[in-house]
Amino acid sequence: MRPIFLCGFMGCGKSTVGRILARRLKCRCVDLDDYIEKQEGMTIPEIFEQKGEAYFREKETEALAAFRDIGGVVATGGGALLSDKNGETAMNAGMVVFIDTQFGVCYDRIKDDPHRPIAASSTREQLKQRFDDRRPKYQAHSHYSIAGGYPPLVIAVKIERLYRKFIREPEE
Repeated sequence: MRPIFLCGFMGCGKSTVGRILARRLKCRCVDLDDYIEKQEGMTIPEIFEQKGEAYFREKETEALAAFRDIGGVVATGGGALLSDKNGETAMNAGMVVFIDTQFGVCYDRIKDDPHRPIAASSTREQLKQRFDDRRPKYQAHSHYSIAGGYPPLVIAVKIERLYRKFIREPEE
């Protein structure tokens, strides 16, 4: 099975949809942030505090490359597919889906979450600007976009249908 990479802004539903999708496809779901935490032996906030965001982004690149040949569903972090390098890596390895959830919904989900260092240290306006800056990058680095305003099960079913179509198309 080729991997399915889910991308989108913090709080868009990647992890929730990923777990449901993996159950439907009878495969595993890997949360990229959890994987990095295990590899580094520290939490994401600790990595940011002790080693910086640039270091964390390097670890994301390494993790994506590690999953390139592993099937399953990968719920990426909110910034994982912003770089062209990571976008190309994911798009060449499998199917990439952008869960396009409105900012207000994402903000309500992340605003009080201490596990999200960027959200915890940013104002609503700063997060909105980050959201607006990231959205075109998510679109550019994805095969498909799915509206995030549906219940997670509905989003998972839509992605499953896209995946079944995706794996039937001949590779270039």
